[in-house]
Amino acid sequence: MAQKVAAIATHDKTGHLTKFEIERRAPGPKDVVINIKYSGICHSDLHQARSEWGPSIYPMVPGHEIVGIVEEVGAEVTGFKVGQRAGVGCFVESCRKCVQCEKSHGQYCPEMVVTYNGKFPDGTPTYGGYSAKIVVDEAYTLHVPEHLDFKATAPLLCAGITVYSPFRHYGLKAGESVGVLGLGGLGHMAVKIARAMGCKVTIITRSADKAKEAIEKLGAHDAIITSEEGAIAKRASSLDFILDTVSAAHSLKDYLPLMKVNGRFILVGVPSEPFALNSFDVVMKRLTVGGSLIGGIEETQEMLDFCGEHNIVADIELISCEKVNEAYERLARSDVRYRFVLDIENTIGDAPSQ
Repeated sequence: MAQKVAAIATHDKTGHLTKFEIERRAPGPKDVVINIKYSGICHSDLHQARSEWGPSIYPMVPGHEIVGIVEEVGAEVTGFKVGQRAGVGCFVESCRKCVQCEKSHGQYCPEMVVTYNGKFPDGTPTYGGYSAKIVVDEAYTLHVPEHLDFKATAPLLCAGITVYSPFRHYGLKAGESVGVLGLGGLGHMAVKIARAMGCKVTIITRSADKAKEAIEKLGAHDAIITSEEGAIAKRASSLDFILDTVSAAHSLKDYLPLMKVNGRFILVGVPSEPFALNSFDVVMKRLTVGGSLIGGIEETQEMLDFCGEHNIVADIELISCEKVNEAYERLARSDVRYRFVLDIENTIGDAPSQ
């Protein structure tokens, strides 16, 4: 039967979050019921809560970096057992029959159903991980490595796959020089994963402090501090690949000189304003300028297994649900190293009441 579940929701574009109660569907034969332990706070949660990416659906329960423990499985579930770790990422359904779904690229399915701020085919709204439980079809449920720090695995479900997928798709190879533009939730995961792939990793940032932190704590090999005069000119044509994780407005033209001939400049950050691109900057080096959106379920599981093999998790700040609105304000100021994670299991009852 359907179940009432404690949650945290915003009701309008102020993005202010308060206690809420939602109804989770009665589990079907292929469903997995997960007791949510932790939910990461992604920058896209902030954008969508405040309706900055177009009209949002309210009330909204954000959260698509979800990890927890399997409480119940349907009669036809074969891949999960009660008591196992499980995760849910950015989407919970797709058509399963289009070309993209057949290639396990469900994130590009025209009928993809996002984990929150979306609707199932029957019109029921989707509610995310800022809640005590979630019911998900087994086909969209992920195995989380048992030995990793559980709370720090949550951001892998968005930040991890968002950087892993373009590295794979655009053919990143061990020994190549990779620049990571921006050091936030996405950027710090990109440094860790690219390093584990055997690449030489350079952080590109305006901040000398962040550059130092990337090298000393995250494993970057080098840094380009763009606030220093002539920094980019000194490193011209030095990088095979740049992953642009920046969500604030910025000029691509400033960074293209860093690329080698045949370099790949890939966007995963999503600024609200469009950017200008001079075609001569691209054609004179035969550059690829591309983008990437999260990853499919198969590739997300591959990423989780890779992170398990290399002991990769996010650097997080675990917070009580009581502090969720404060976390949103800090996130808007980029005041986090490097991902907030809500302690759902222990503090969902402490969420703000107004």
